[in-house]
Amino acid sequence: MKKIVAITTGGTIAMKLDPKTGGLVPAVSGEDLLAAVPALKDVAEVEVIEQSNVPSGHITPQMMFDLSKKIDDLAKHDDVDGFVVTHGTDTLEETAYMLDLTLHTDKPVCVTGAMRGASDTSWDGPGNILAAVKTAASDDAVGQGVLVVLNDVIQAAGEVTKTHSVNTDTFQSPWWGPVGHVYFDKVVFRRKSICRQKIQPEHLVPDVYLIKSVAGLDDFLFKCLIEKKVSGIVVEAFGCGNVPLGVRDGIFEACEAGIPVVLTTRVHAGRVAQVYSYKGSAGEMYSHGIILAGELTGQKARLKLMLALGLTKDIEELRSLFS
Repeated sequence: MKKIVAITTGGTIAMKLDPKTGGLVPAVSGEDLLAAVPALKDVAEVEVIEQSNVPSGHITPQMMFDLSKKIDDLAKHDDVDGFVVTHGTDTLEETAYMLDLTLHTDKPVCVTGAMRGASDTSWDGPGNILAAVKTAASDDAVGQGVLVVLNDVIQAAGEVTKTHSVNTDTFQSPWWGPVGHVYFDKVVFRRKSICRQKIQPEHLVPDVYLIKSVAGLDDFLFKCLIEKKVSGIVVEAFGCGNVPLGVRDGIFEACEAGIPVVLTTRVHAGRVAQVYSYKGSAGEMYSHGIILAGELTGQKARLKLMLALGLTKDIEELRSLFS
């Protein structure tokens, strides 16, 4: 029987209703969380480490980076076969992607959570934990990168995103779909994500900001960030990489100030591309130093830039990392 280390960080999966406030609050320890899944004893030997017990909105990129180092340290033990990370769903996709970029180990790492608290009817936490442990214990999960496992569906960390605020079937990989499924008797993989990448600096650069393009947006936010002398900016553009003229001005001002600017799309699927050449298009702005982020969402591109800046500040080298 394989040994899986379950690292708990908090989130809805570890919350219960507080009668005083009428809302969910952190209330379930890591040990209690795993004890709620008695079927685990037939799947793997599970060791529980409670890393934190906080809402995932309180998780920072540095906490994600530190978690990656912890997993790599634990992975050095020969008796450890894989990992499950329980996490709040609000930033689950970001932590999963950070781990996928930075981990050195090829041992399976599965991130899971829940959309309902432990005191809710039809709490989905135990089932998701069981599916995640089954996946982490699967021989076929080795070398697959970090996987997000909820609702018995296995998704690649670089492709998955939260698509609904409350529905339990919220995690989807737009356009590409899941990489596998968890059945009652086995874990089945049907494809492998081939776009994985490693960026492994000694430290990340935290002061990277995300700006979302909306109709008529001007360059005010860019001026604020330039005055603040931030290390990087990510811009969510329209469509395949087009922005309002005011945002274009802000991007050029930031590039002239030596701040790397990464362009992604606010659309939930597809990539930025040099299709157009009019003012404010990706094609026009590329010659002025903007970095194209491919298919990455804004939140993932931000994390990637934090890591990439830990290696280089050269625009062409950054472009290469994002290509």
